[in-house]
Amino acid sequence: MVNFCVFRRIALLRFPRLLAAVVLLVAAAAATLYAQQNPAAAASANPPVVDPSLFSAMRWRLIGPYRAGRVSAVAGVPGDAATYYMGTPGGGVWKTTSGGTTWKPIFDDQHVASIGDIAIAPSNSNIIIVGTGEQTAGDGVYRSSDAGATWTNIGLKDSRFISTVLIDPRNPNIIVVGVLGHPILGVGAPSENRGVYKTTDGGKTWTKTLYRDDMAGVSNMASDPDNPRTLYAALWKPFDFRSGPPDSHAQDSWIYKSTDEGATWKPASEEGLPSTPRGRVGLAVAPGSKGQKIFAIMEPGLFRSDDGGAHWRQMTKDPRITGNLYICRVYVDPKNPDMVFVMQTTTYRSTDGGQNFTAYKGAPGGDDYHVLWIDPQNSRRMILGVDQGATISLDGGLTWSSWYNQPTGQFYHVITDNQFPYVSYAPQQDSGTAAVPNRSDYGEISFRDWFSIGGFEFCYIAPDPANPGIVYSGGWYGSILRFDKTTGQIVHVFVRSAKERMSQMPPLVFSPQDPHTLYLGAQYVLKTTNGGDSWTQISPDLTTPAAAPGAPADQPHAQTARPANPAAPRPLQTLTPL
Repeated sequence: MVNFCVFRRIALLRFPRLLAAVVLLVAAAAATLYAQQNPAAAASANPPVVDPSLFSAMRWRLIGPYRAGRVSAVAGVPGDAATYYMGTPGGGVWKTTSGGTTWKPIFDDQHVASIGDIAIAPSNSNIIIVGTGEQTAGDGVYRSSDAGATWTNIGLKDSRFISTVLIDPRNPNIIVVGVLGHPILGVGAPSENRGVYKTTDGGKTWTKTLYRDDMAGVSNMASDPDNPRTLYAALWKPFDFRSGPPDSHAQDSWIYKSTDEGATWKPASEEGLPSTPRGRVGLAVAPGSKGQKIFAIMEPGLFRSDDGGAHWRQMTKDPRITGNLYICRVYVDPKNPDMVFVMQTTTYRSTDGGQNFTAYKGAPGGDDYHVLWIDPQNSRRMILGVDQGATISLDGGLTWSSWYNQPTGQFYHVITDNQFPYVSYAPQQDSGTAAVPNRSDYGEISFRDWFSIGGFEFCYIAPDPANPGIVYSGGWYGSILRFDKTTGQIVHVFVRSAKERMSQMPPLVFSPQDPHTLYLGAQYVLKTTNGGDSWTQISPDLTTPAAAPGAPADQPHAQTARPANPAAPRPLQTLTPL
């Protein structure tokens, strides 16, 4: 009986395998017969394998544009006018020892692209602590003991997104780290790996000292420059900007205070703070106040406490002085407690403790100012981190270094035309489009060769295959631009009407069969055969299932509006003509 059961089990286990083998044999025979009858189709289905050695001589090379992109962290060495560091959301850590004249990448070997914060030990400038993860996920905290020459991961590998690193001014082994756990402008999955962590042994062990729940992370922390035992932390539950703010009016951010260098925490008072959602919060402690004067920038504006967080008051009604989920930081001059800097699309400065502000640094030279470091020994020395790179001033902001020496721009798409030498086109985050030829008449590719074609910072680009002097690109709010290199003219050839729903980057591509046919994606496909003078709809609404009766009517698209129904059909994201 036992033997029969074993035999039967073996037979039952073998039967599916035998059946699978028969099916594979039949499929193989059918495929062989099909290949004999359709050799062209078989060749396309099984393309020849290319010998990798044929590409062994090919090397990547930088063709530009040699201009900077967004910076997420900055730091300098007190008393050293030449040495600074910057962290980027997609290009690692960079260092200059020439006051911003030249920059070198120093973090490439770590294979972590996104940097949340950089801190230099006040007691030893060779010790650098980097918290990784900002736009994309990181893998914890890194330490260098030789000014960035080599790096060691010292823990918190599951933190993913780190917002703040604080180092004790006397003991570099005491480090306090704020973990946000969410990417910028996005929301991560629920996780217990959020909050404040502290180590007293240089990262060998870590203790979580502040935690609210699995969605609230640290947006920012600040320490009293006169007493490192007094710390403040802001916890925040972000939302995805693509979906808009939540319907709930529940509070989404909180401020905490520690008087033992982050070992324990207590909530700061809510008195004087808005009861409505405050959003992302940035913090700064004024020098010479014994940790009592704290600034907090948030979506409702700038608030200040003069008694260590027991009471708060809004300092100004200036509509420019607000925070948001993209930019939200405030800084205080280390020599002057009344000189306050607020990051926004421009850097704003107050000389009266936050009551009145004037524009301090803006375009030209950048917009969307994110981070600032001021030398505590000489407050005329500072470095700004902007959507257009890191710029340094040695004279209190009268002059600034260039951002055309940092190849750190972030590009959404890249495409080439068919001319020789060919030109590469790409839209750069917050800096517009760039066109770069693959070689130069001046010996090396430089700013003399780069040019803009007029498109938006994020868009698709379509060079005209029949005329290398004409390039089409996406513009504001679903529009399409045509650039004529011969005349330099940029004109709109398509402007979205009320009936079109466009994605943030409407797909735009030429037909590979007909060089005069250009396709554009809305909720349906449009095409032009006359350079954009007229457009024809060539498909039905491809975003609404045909079998769904009573499907919602098309609605005008607003890039910043929250969809009424998150499950509603979305416009086309890509087109692939065959």
